[in-house]
Amino acid sequence: MKAKIANRLLPTLRPKTRPYEVYDQDLRGFLIRVEPSGAKTYYARYRVEGRRHRRVKIGSASVVTPVQARDIAKGHLAAVVRGEDPAEKKREARAHTLKSFLNEVYEPWFRSNRKSVAPTLRRLRQSFPDFQNKRLNEVTIRLCEKWRSQRRTDGVSIGTCNRDLAALKSALSHATQWGILSENPLAKLKMLPEDRSAKPRYLLPEEETRLIAALDARQERVRQARRSHNAWCAERGYSEWPDLGKVAFVDLLKPLTILALHTGCRRGELFNLTWDAVDFRTRTITVHGMGAKSGQTRVIPLNAVAHDTLKTWREQGSGQGLVFPGKDGKRLDNISTSWEHLMQEANVTNFRFHDLRHTFASRLVQNGVDLIVVKELLGHSDFKLTLRYAHLAAKQKADAVQRLVGNAPKNFVQLRGTSHA
Repeated sequence: MKAKIANRLLPTLRPKTRPYEVYDQDLRGFLIRVEPSGAKTYYARYRVEGRRHRRVKIGSASVVTPVQARDIAKGHLAAVVRGEDPAEKKREARAHTLKSFLNEVYEPWFRSNRKSVAPTLRRLRQSFPDFQNKRLNEVTIRLCEKWRSQRRTDGVSIGTCNRDLAALKSALSHATQWGILSENPLAKLKMLPEDRSAKPRYLLPEEETRLIAALDARQERVRQARRSHNAWCAERGYSEWPDLGKVAFVDLLKPLTILALHTGCRRGELFNLTWDAVDFRTRTITVHGMGAKSGQTRVIPLNAVAHDTLKTWREQGSGQGLVFPGKDGKRLDNISTSWEHLMQEANVTNFRFHDLRHTFASRLVQNGVDLIVVKELLGHSDFKLTLRYAHLAAKQKADAVQRLVGNAPKNFVQLRGTSHA
């Protein structure tokens, strides 16, 4: 039986003693099945080359309209033309848990197409431990809202919750684009309102003094430990390790911190920085787009402190490859543990490594640098991000409005104490 599957057809489809099907007269392969119970279900019927006819369930007529069902059927039938099997894709979606999807599909794609892999994948695995064994289509908005409520109760910030959910929503969006899911179950999930005008955290002068002192104290402890180790080796006739008293830096933490404080580079940009991007002649470093968050290349001038730090650091290393390499010369992964210990010793609280970037920007604004220049140095794609530092330009604002007084006509300003006629 054929008919136009539309709203006016549905009431005419009476249940019979046996199931029966009605095929759409316009879209070949689109049909509705009527059960003896009265239940009506939409399907898309197709044939993949070399196989028998197959069908994929679209949904019940009680929750899906004929127009919606037709659109979904078109999507399935278009997939068949591309050589795909919608039923197989749907079966895989039911089989895929979040864990298997991340391990088998998302991570390999992510590593080939994104600059920074570890933070996002770590967030998806560590922030959603109870979701890992759920099927992709079981990760619903309701489930995420319950998760968010518990996280907020546990004291997790709105910003962190939003970033976690955005990463999860993006992962399921890719699963939808690849045909693993028919639709993203989190497509309509809304993020919580976040105060983006909050003042950024930056080092106060006394905190910066304590930070530098803590770095120097840490270096001395490492040197003393090396001297003790070499003395122990000398007594036993073992080979001694290089004397750290002869180099300016015992490891990369101090030069990395100084460079972040004087260039405003993001942590990942410093981890990706190579020596061929450092030009000592022009006193600049180039942050290439492939290693920048914005994807845009920018050139940052080096002041005397940053220039001398990099020059000294190069002299005690190979001067090739990564400026701040990790183990075995590979890209540095993180410095979280070292940074936490350093903050404790410096007695600086609520301060992340990324806040060195805020400190760089804040000092520029406080010293009268125009916000447009600050935007270019930081590599912001949106000027709204730079405006977070505008409150620090109080003197510039006061000087600006004071200029109006000097330019006003003499008889324009009514002096205090002058009587009116």
